[in-house]
Amino acid sequence: MAIPRAAKTLRRTRIQEEKEEQILEAALDVFSARGFRGSTIDQIAEVAGMSKPNLLYYFRTKEAMHRALIDRVLYTWLEPLRAFDAEGNPEEEIRSYIRRKLEMARDFPRESRLFANEVLQGAPHIEDELKGPLKELVDEKAEVIRAWAKSGKIIECDPYHLIFSIWSTTQHYADFDVQVRAVLGQEHAGDERFEDAARFLEQLFIGGLRPDSPRP
Repeated sequence: MAIPRAAKTLRRTRIQEEKEEQILEAALDVFSARGFRGSTIDQIAEVAGMSKPNLLYYFRTKEAMHRALIDRVLYTWLEPLRAFDAEGNPEEEIRSYIRRKLEMARDFPRESRLFANEVLQGAPHIEDELKGPLKELVDEKAEVIRAWAKSGKIIECDPYHLIFSIWSTTQHYADFDVQVRAVLGQEHAGDERFEDAARFLEQLFIGGLRPDSPRP
């Protein structure tokens, strides 16, 4: 994980910690809106309300700020998948996963767009994580889904594409929030849209995975 320059001092003060958070909040605003390449330290300093030299005391480079944010996002984004329990009821596990992912889309839209921007640019800063820890975790949970299917708890399906589909449908509500609200209209564009989405996605995924569900 990227370590802020100020964090390397022996005794960090509360003010140092607050300044680091202030900078990272500003960096999240800028990176999520402009992407890594379109962002500058000057822009981040302006949003943070700090001078550029003061900002650089805490984070020496744009890359250091971006890395600190990406590390946080990766950990947070994968936590619901880590909680996928092989011993649990498949319907409840999938329902919980869908709802937790939608809650993250609702509560952390900037983080979702930050991650999406990174991937769209070829994931230059996180390729090792995608091919390493992320792949290992998805491989592990794919085996859980296969075991559910083998025991007859759900239908046979490609576990990777099931996970991809849940990612894409839930994160859509963060990455394309402007489009979602525009299409739904003001009457249906409040926070209840996430509950509406949860009910629909539960019906789509859970209903489609039940062994007794109608097959085309």
